Amino acid sequence: MTVWNVILLASLAVLVLKLVGYLVPPSFMERPAPARVANLLTVALLSALVVTQTLERSQEIVLDARVPAVLVAAVLLALRAPFIVVVLSAALVAAGLRLLGWMS
Repeated sequence: MTVWNVILLASLAVLVLKLVGYLVPPSFMERPAPARVANLLTVALLSALVVTQTLERSQEIVLDARVPAVLVAAVLLALRAPFIVVVLSAALVAAGLRLLGWMS
């Protein structure tokens, strides 16, 4: 099986799951438990994506300039800073650390 076959099968599986989601009655999703699970699942998946993209390189855990940049972004988001300020600050922190040769 080639990589393209895997990609096509995964795409088909995602499409089928999305279409099955439309068959769930709205009354089911209005109940407290399913609504809470759906909301928390979104946060958990986004958190997992951020951690994976921040700490992983070549299938190894790596601590480099991305980690302090994400921490700066998290603090600024907690302080309700504008998104452009968050992105630029995190980029400047990562670039500054790499320029100085730390955590490169």
